[in-house]
Amino acid sequence: MSALRERFRALHASGFFVMPNPWDVGSAVLLERMGFSALATTSSGHAQAMGTDDHRVSFEEVCRHVASLVDAMSIPLSVDGGRLFAETPDGIAARVATLGQLGAAGISIEDYDPVTGTIDPVPVSVTRVEAAVEAARDSGLVLTARADNHLCGVDDFEDTLRRLVAYRAAGADVVYAPGVDDPGPIRRIVDETGAAVNVLLTADGPKPGQLAALGVRRASTGGSLALAAYRTAEVAAGLLRA
Repeated sequence: MSALRERFRALHASGFFVMPNPWDVGSAVLLERMGFSALATTSSGHAQAMGTDDHRVSFEEVCRHVASLVDAMSIPLSVDGGRLFAETPDGIAARVATLGQLGAAGISIEDYDPVTGTIDPVPVSVTRVEAAVEAARDSGLVLTARADNHLCGVDDFEDTLRRLVAYRAAGADVVYAPGVDDPGPIRRIVDETGAAVNVLLTADGPKPGQLAALGVRRASTGGSLALAAYRTAEVAAGLLRA
C-alpha cells in the first residue's frame, strides 16, 4: 500500500475531515495549498470543465483527469467513479484496478444507472459493491459506496438507510447518501451502518462542526465549488459584456 493510501485510510480511523472536490488541476493545486488533507474528484465538476453534462464523460477521459490530478498533488485523491463504467463484476474490478494504478487513494461506486435513469435494485447494487470492494482491497483503496436516491427524486430515507447498511455489510469502508442533510437521518446512518460516513455539504445542512458532533467522519463539496466558480465567471463576463 502506498504512503498516500495509508494516509488516506488513517484519516478515516477517527475524527473528522473536510475533503473538497476540485474540478481541474488548477483547483486541486489551490485546495492543496490551502491545507486540506485530501481531495476528491467530482464527476459533475469535471464534466463542466469539459463543456459537457454529467454522465457524458468517458472512462478514458476520467483516467486522463485522474492522472493529471495525481501528478499535480502530494496529498491523497479519491475518485468519483460513478457506476465505474462497467456492468459486470469483472468489469468493475478492472476499472478499480486501473484507477488504482493511476495513483488514486480511494474510489466511490454509486447505485444510479444513467442509462435507465433509475436506481439499481438492492441485490444488484450489493453485487456491484462486493466486486468493487474486493478489487479495492487488492489495491489498498478506500471504497465508498453511495446511495443516490435523494439526488434522483426518490425521497425514501428508509430505503436509503437499508441500502447503506447492505453496502457496509458488503465491505464498503465508507457510506454516502448525497442529499441527506438533516441531523436526525445523518445520525441514524452513523449509528446503524457502523461505517465511516461521508456527508455532502449543503447551504442549509449542518456545518462541519455539527457533522463532527454527529459522528460523521468526512464531508465533501461535490460539484458546488465548480458551479460557484463558473457562476462567478459568468457574472463577471456579463458585466464586461454589458
